[in-house]
Amino acid sequence: MKDLQEQDKQELVQQERGIFNSPLQRRSFLQFAGASAAGIALIAAGCKKDHGTDMPVISGGVTLDFKDDFGVLNYAYALEQLEAAFYIQVASNPPSGFSTIERAYFQDIQFHEIAHREFFKNALSTAAVGSLAVDFSSINFSDRLSVLNAAKAFEDLGVAAYNGAGVRIKSDTYLGLAGKIVSVEARHAAYIRDLITPGSFAASDVIDANGLDQALTPDKVIAAAQKFVKTKINIINL
Repeated sequence: MKDLQEQDKQELVQQERGIFNSPLQRRSFLQFAGASAAGIALIAAGCKKDHGTDMPVISGGVTLDFKDDFGVLNYAYALEQLEAAFYIQVASNPPSGFSTIERAYFQDIQFHEIAHREFFKNALSTAAVGSLAVDFSSINFSDRLSVLNAAKAFEDLGVAAYNGAGVRIKSDTYLGLAGKIVSVEARHAAYIRDLITPGSFAASDVIDANGLDQALTPDKVIAAAQKFVKTKINIINL
């Protein structure tokens, strides 16, 4: 496994652009989240047929319209953009305090998040919201603990977001795919939590007395995520 610290950032950008032609053939969404080709085709066909370019627009940002399943898919796409951007930055220049195995695992997580992001982007096609401009100024990327705490925040938020969005998904196909993605995100969260505090992978701040993971509504998730996003994210029909 190559050490991304030795790679030029431009090379990483080029790698990202060709994500389904080279690196993610080995680390594809199909491999890690288990979605079937038929399921992906269903989403892609549905989005293109029913929505096209009619996504409502509010001046000054992107709009998530929760009137149907496609709004939920765009919601997931926005969150995956944020996570992918974070892990790309970490993997391209990991903190000096990272061990060799931590660098390797964060590189793998990076590929997972890019795969998730590209999956939604391609499935939504012209119905997809635009690219988000991120703001990671509050994160010290040279400090191991700062990076781990940020990763924990993103992963916990992502899991809670998928859990909270499930009740809004009408299609069984979409719900099944979301369940496969959130299981991957939960694996990330458990790993990162244990790096910070061993044994905290299922701590009481995320798992309740009934053994259930936390779930957050989209408005709460977006409010928390907006700190790391320059682009204004608008929500309608929630």
